[in-house]
Amino acid sequence: MAGLRQPTFRGWQRRRLTAGLWLCRGTGHSMNLGMSPLYAGYFVTLSSRTSERKKLRARPQSPGLQIWGPIRPNGKGAGRMHPGSRTVASVQVAIALLVVATCCSCTIRPLQGVLVPSDEIVEAAAQVPILVGTTRARSSSDAGEMFSREPSDELAFGQVTISIPPDGSRAVGEIQWPISPPGDPRKEFVTTSAEYLDRTAFEKAVTTVARSKHRSKAMVFIHGFNNRFDDAVYRYAQFVEDGRLPVIPVLFSWPSQGAANLGSYEHDRKVAMQSGVSLSQLLAVVTSNPSVNEITLVCHSMGCLVTLDALRVKVPRGGTMSKLKNVALVAPDVAFDEFIKVVEGMGPRRPRIGLFLSQDDVALKISKSISGGTNRVGDINPEEEPYKSAIARQKILVFDLTHLGGDDSHSRAFDAINTVMGMLERRLAQGQQLGEDTSRTVSAK
Repeated sequence: MAGLRQPTFRGWQRRRLTAGLWLCRGTGHSMNLGMSPLYAGYFVTLSSRTSERKKLRARPQSPGLQIWGPIRPNGKGAGRMHPGSRTVASVQVAIALLVVATCCSCTIRPLQGVLVPSDEIVEAAAQVPILVGTTRARSSSDAGEMFSREPSDELAFGQVTISIPPDGSRAVGEIQWPISPPGDPRKEFVTTSAEYLDRTAFEKAVTTVARSKHRSKAMVFIHGFNNRFDDAVYRYAQFVEDGRLPVIPVLFSWPSQGAANLGSYEHDRKVAMQSGVSLSQLLAVVTSNPSVNEITLVCHSMGCLVTLDALRVKVPRGGTMSKLKNVALVAPDVAFDEFIKVVEGMGPRRPRIGLFLSQDDVALKISKSISGGTNRVGDINPEEEPYKSAIARQKILVFDLTHLGGDDSHSRAFDAINTVMGMLERRLAQGQQLGEDTSRTVSAK
């Protein structure tokens, strides 16, 4: 398949789902779903090459969308669907893919929250403090959840410290979830402290981290779709530690449902589009701290909707965004035209913009199908028009991660030390801005 990596399976058995597809249920798998809940899109391709379609028994179901199957028990394809059924089939396919992702993700992380502090401290383990601003309500049902998936009318604050095992005891680029909270700090990520803060205490915590770590640059991370609160905390801690990032880590967590199904995707998208004001409030709090000289925003997937909304509101007005220097959009699940419109509207005083994309991002291809065929920024070909000219006019630095490989194209930037993490580490350490070199597209090798 052009531009797509083929999956690796072990012990999979085919099983017919309600969408009428022969997908599969496995006794084991080698997929790293990580932050990519739609990566069950292994079963979807936009390839139009006849030879590849025959090899994979693919049959076109709707314009631009092809599906593996339905496959009959005798192994032969079921043929084309009636044109009138294609739109319904596309929605059914999306639902089926999301259901598969949900089943697979259960083996990746514990079902209960993991933010249960451990008393055991391992000297060689890294301690990563994560400062939190969130529009989630406090959890009342799970002590390890801290903040739930329910929305809150007010911005809440907190601080969580994560213990990360030494590099020799873990796979760098991955989260070693505790099998049973609070976990074993010698080989698993473990929560060492978790506390709720009011705004005043949060401001003091920012100052404390800045002074104790001798840092003056804050990084605010905005997670994407299908993230529980503890998902976002652990992923950000892993990102900061593996990248050796010299920053004050601040997490903005919006109330994602933390579930991989079509209803949750639509819910998350709606909530994300309403969360920009709260993010701008958090940025104002961080900006006002005299210990912070510079702010970098890093958003992933649907979290980029939140980020663009905040930028749309604040940057043209200056003032509260004066310390915001860099914005890194990683696999943004945003329409390209909308992205360019927001960037243009920010004017010449805007921060530097960096775009990290993968042309084989299957999750975004599924998102494109769900969104009626609208191209997503995170999987465009930056060398093609009209993208190339629009990017050049806005002086956006593009990092094309397509050729990095790996199981998870939607989250590979967080898994590969030499891409987002390595780039940010080097540039922040050298005092450089994210978008100084706008003369070319950087292709990761």
